[in-house]
Amino acid sequence: MALKNAQKRYLRGLTHSLNPVVMVAERGLAPTVLNEVDIALKHHELIKVRISVADREARDALIAELLQRSGAELIHKIGHVVSIYRRNADEPRIDLP
Repeated sequence: MALKNAQKRYLRGLTHSLNPVVMVAERGLAPTVLNEVDIALKHHELIKVRISVADREARDALIAELLQRSGAELIHKIGHVVSIYRRNADEPRIDLP
């Protein structure tokens, strides 16, 4: 689902009060990390992920892989923290404008 700019702006506003629920370290996207991301997205739809990789290109590649493998959309990226969103098809929790 491609989000419109107004929807992304709304979701960005919701992320201000969130804390990162998943941490990705130097080992990258292990199956356990992807499982935790999937569980968090099913439960919350909108989450923050902290990516603790020093190299900017490696971090961007990791973010791209995370989005591709989780089926989520990038909402916001500041430094080492990204906000991602994936709508829950069964029970949507966030009403988008």
